[in-house]
Amino acid sequence: MMSNITNEGLILACSAIGAGLAMIAGIGPGIGQGIAAGHGAAAVGRNPGAKGNIMSTMLLGQAVAETTGLYGFAVAIILLFANPLLGKL
Repeated sequence: MMSNITNEGLILACSAIGAGLAMIAGIGPGIGQGIAAGHGAAAVGRNPGAKGNIMSTMLLGQAVAETTGLYGFAVAIILLFANPLLGKL
């Protein structure tokens, strides 16, 4: 039954599953940035004079939130293309 599965095939399959799970990390930043942009727009609507401060704070927060998605993307790319686990065989 499982005698046809090679070690390399198992590692590649598990790496593909891991890459897919790592890409789930992009959901959180997307939702968070959308909420931040919405609240930023509402804040500018309430106080247009503070637009510069609101925008700079919002963009800094979005940049920090985006790093989580980028780390997940980097892990997925490494697992799919560089695959350091294959060297362990």
